[in-house]
Amino acid sequence: MSDEPYKSWQCRTCGYIYDEGKGDPDEGLAPGTRWAAIPDDWICPECGTPKGDFDMVEL
Repeated sequence: MSDEPYKSWQCRTCGYIYDEGKGDPDEGLAPGTRWAAIPDDWICPECGTPKGDFDMVEL
């Protein structure tokens, strides 16, 4: 288990934020799921933007 703090990632298209600490249970992503563990073909649940078009954000 990593000691790194959880990070958040924001969709460039719609502003949806994925928080590693909270996960997204509706998307099958348990709390604590790291960004790197999400499949590369995952898309934004709000607008369908590809994972590659998300940016890490400091909240």
